[in-house]
Amino acid sequence: MSIKRAYYYLFYKLYKFWEAISTPKFWNDWKAELSIDVFGIFLGLSGICYYAIINKKKIDFGSGKYVVFIYLLLIALPNYFIFHHQDQWKQFVHEFDQLPKKNNRIGGLVVWIIILLVIANLIFAFYQMGQIDWKQYR
Repeated sequence: MSIKRAYYYLFYKLYKFWEAISTPKFWNDWKAELSIDVFGIFLGLSGICYYAIINKKKIDFGSGKYVVFIYLLLIALPNYFIFHHQDQWKQFVHEFDQLPKKNNRIGGLVVWIIILLVIANLIFAFYQMGQIDWKQYR
């Protein structure tokens, strides 16, 4: 499976997740995209934390609000064009709905393991930052 197709499958599984738990059955496609955006933000934050840990430098986001805004755009804008421009998400959902149940279950397990690893990675990065005495690195 290509990375591109795996990305589409991630969207599909998140779409199905939101479809299963949402009472109003609308905007599930947007919720799935927003979830992917949040995971991208988590990965970026983890990277920033590890950079700060390795280089022993405090990160000040207050002075870089435009950088944060640009980063958010760099995550959200491509996802909009991948999934929502001309409703391409409908093709992905239809295509992956055709998969055999066994393949879909295995794929779903892989997706949820990756999601948990991304979240655990961010928590671990924050934990590692908490272990450093930042007073000595002003």
